Amino acid sequence: MNYLHQVQKALDYIEAHLDADISLERVAREAAISQWHFARIFKALTNETLKTYIRTRRLSNALDKLLSSEERIIEIAMDAGFASQESFSRAFKKIFDLSPHAARQLGKRNMAVQKIKFDAEYLRHINQNISLAPEIYSEGTRIFVGMKTEFFSVDSEKNNIAEKLPPLWQEFLAHVNEVEHVVAGNMYGIIRQTPDNSDRLEYYAAVEVSDGQPIPQGMSQLELPASTYAKFRHDGHFDSLNNSVNYIYSSWLFESGARHNYGADLEIYGSEYNPDTDNSVIYYAIPLDRKPEHG
Repeated sequence: MNYLHQVQKALDYIEAHLDADISLERVAREAAISQWHFARIFKALTNETLKTYIRTRRLSNALDKLLSSEERIIEIAMDAGFASQESFSRAFKKIFDLSPHAARQLGKRNMAVQKIKFDAEYLRHINQNISLAPEIYSEGTRIFVGMKTEFFSVDSEKNNIAEKLPPLWQEFLAHVNEVEHVVAGNMYGIIRQTPDNSDRLEYYAAVEVSDGQPIPQGMSQLELPASTYAKFRHDGHFDSLNNSVNYIYSSWLFESGARHNYGADLEIYGSEYNPDTDNSVIYYAIPLDRKPEHG
């Protein structure tokens, strides 16, 4: 089964359970993809979070009920997962610019937000014929030392990157000279899921070391297993890096036949990186379980 079919299977599960509690963990399990990576792929494909999509589809389902049944609005609200008719009405009006009562009176059926169907045509539409080939390379086991935090990424409604990552890097850069046995060349942003497989992530601001001892106070050691990576070049300001990551997760993984092994992603900052300017290069690498069938 490829990523396209896996994501569509998860969406089919959502459609079949719009009147039930839908956990993001269960949706990812239906796709047989780890929760963060499913959320990352979904956000890259649709430019909205999975939670937002589910809420919007539930509201569209509620609109169908308003127009085709005599169910009370409070019952429809509860089925859609809202704690009160008031909160349902606010969310409904935000999407459709009408109250549930007014929508029922008008009987407009063309307001519903259509469900997404992931197929080859959809991919062609969003990818706009982009074709960027990464460098494929292998690394042995590596040891990193740095400072870490937990955060929520762009694929979560709780996204707090701006609050978490800049202060982490500021603190790490102030103490990086305390790290011994540094492998010269690059600094790394290392992103991986927390052990609970939720939408909360771990981020390390780190350097590679040849010997993981000693570990300076306030820092952590991280060992990454041997892996094959696909490394992509991002030209431009750090603020636009997410555009390149979206390409990786919405296009390259689907088209290449490669598989992410659900290990840590790497932001790689070398001599070409110039912070706060557009004249800058960042590399972004993902670990592969299966190599690409083509570039």
